[in-house]
Amino acid sequence: MKQIEVVAAIIQCGKEILCVQRGPEKFEYISKKYEFPGGKVEVGETRENALIREIKEELDLDIIKPKFFYTVNHQYPDFYIRMHSFICLVENKVITLTEHIDLQWLEIDVLENLDWAAADMPIIKKLLKDNGKEFKLDAI
Repeated sequence: MKQIEVVAAIIQCGKEILCVQRGPEKFEYISKKYEFPGGKVEVGETRENALIREIKEELDLDIIKPKFFYTVNHQYPDFYIRMHSFICLVENKVITLTEHIDLQWLEIDVLENLDWAAADMPIIKKLLKDNGKEFKLDAI
């Protein structure tokens, strides 16, 4: 079974977190689901550099100083994913979607209202459990 190592950005602006929706996919269980943006780590690339590259490619957004948050190991029916999430602070909500079909900025307590990809749910649960404590970071 295919194993994939990916990174995901929990992008925060003020009290809101960016949620992006995938487009149609060949696997129904991730098709049109919301997720934290990110992507695959390439050979020889650090997780942080992969995150910076992926967010620039997907959202035309520059992130600075991503802070590691949580790693999720999840088995989908057709592949296994190891996803490393990072908290990323941004100063504005200017986003250009290049791969996703929708975006929403939501506060932590309403994140569960969206239809999320299964691998992202443990991150949401940890965010809710921590009640946003991890977001008390230095200013950009």
